[in-house]
Amino acid sequence: MARHCSRSTCSQPAAVTLTYQYGRALVWIDDLAVERDPHAYDLCLRHSQRFVVPTGWRLEDRRDRFTMVIPNRLAG
Repeated sequence: MARHCSRSTCSQPAAVTLTYQYGRALVWIDDLAVERDPHAYDLCLRHSQRFVVPTGWRLEDRRDRFTMVIPNRLAG
């Protein structure tokens, strides 16, 4: 079953996962987590693009940070 955006009244499918660490004033946006985490927020693409952190906080966008390339044939 597809997960939906955590924002109230939004029924769009989730596209990213947002987590934060209050003590460090730091927010992370990652690709959608494989499993739902009760300590994280799943956001749709629209809400992830409009998300703004509070003054003094830092946002790290870690989406597509690591791309693994798997060749379909062996070289040689």
